Amino acid sequence: MSDADFFNELWTYFIAIITVVGMLACALLLWQQGRQKVAAPGDADNTTGHVWDGDLRELNNPLPRWWMWMFYLTVVFSLGYLVVYPGLTTYRGSFGWTSAGAYELERAALEKQIAPLYAGFTAKSAEQLGQDPEAMAVGGRLFLNNCAQCHGSDARGSKGFPNLTDSDWLYGGSAEAIRTSITDGRNGFMPPMGDAIGGEDAARNVAQYVLSLSGRENDPVRANLGRSKFSACAACHGADGKGNPLLGAPNLTDRIWLHGGREADIVQTIMQGRSGTMPVHKDRLTEAQIHVLTGYLMKISGASEAATPVASTKP
Repeated sequence: MSDADFFNELWTYFIAIITVVGMLACALLLWQQGRQKVAAPGDADNTTGHVWDGDLRELNNPLPRWWMWMFYLTVVFSLGYLVVYPGLTTYRGSFGWTSAGAYELERAALEKQIAPLYAGFTAKSAEQLGQDPEAMAVGGRLFLNNCAQCHGSDARGSKGFPNLTDSDWLYGGSAEAIRTSITDGRNGFMPPMGDAIGGEDAARNVAQYVLSLSGRENDPVRANLGRSKFSACAACHGADGKGNPLLGAPNLTDRIWLHGGREADIVQTIMQGRSGTMPVHKDRLTEAQIHVLTGYLMKISGASEAATPVASTKP
C-alpha cells in the first residue's frame, strides 16, 4: 500500500465541489427561510404543535432578520476567502499565499531576531563552545527540539538509533564530520549478505566470528568456520573488522552494537541487511545553530575535551 492509495487528485475536486455546494445550499436555505413572514394576530394556527406546561406553545416564526444577514455575511466571507486564498483544487488564490511561503517568512524573521544571540558563538570553534556554558545551554535546547525524538532526551539513543554520549561515531567524531551529519544527513545501508556467504548456517558462523572480534563469548569452532566467509564483509568493515567511517561501516571489534549484539541480532543483520536515515537539517537549522549543536554533541560525547589542548604547567 502506498501514499497513492490515500491521496489522489480526484479528492481535491471532490472536496472543492462539496465545499462550494455546501455554501450555496446554506444561501438557498437562508433565502427560503427569509420568505416566511411572521403570522398576524387572528391568522391560522402558527405553532409547531409542541405544548409544554399546559399552555406554553412553540411558534413557527421565521428566523430574526439580523441573524439571517449575519449568516449571509458568513457565506459571502467564505466565498471571498476561496477567491483570495488557495482552497479550490489547484487554484492558488489571488494573493498567491502558501503555507510554505508563510513558514519561510516566519523563519527569516526568527533568524533575524536570534542572529545577535549566535553572533558570539560563530567566532569560536566547536571545541571551544564545549567550554561555554551559555552555548551548551542553547545547544541543549536545540538538541531537545530537533534530535531527541530519535536519540532520546539523554542522547543515549536506542536500538537502531546511535548513542551520542560515547566516543563511537559511524562517520567520525570530528567537528567537520558531525557538522556534515547534521547538515546533509546520512543514509546508512547494510546489504543482505545471506546469499553471498552461503545461507543462514554460514551466517551463524560469521556471527560467531564477529562476536570473537570484540572478545565476546563465542563458539570457537563456528568462529573459525566463519573467518573465511567474513571476507565478503571486509569490503566495508575492513579485513580486521574495524570499520570504515567514510562508508559509515561500524567497527565490529568494540562492544557497541547499533542493532543488538546477540547472535540472533547479528544473523538477522547479515541475512536481511539494515538501513537507516539521519534526516537533513540544513533546511531546519541555520549554519550558526548547526555550529552550536556540533559543539554540544562533541561536549556530551567527550570529543571536545579530547580535542582541546591542555595548557602546560611547566615554567
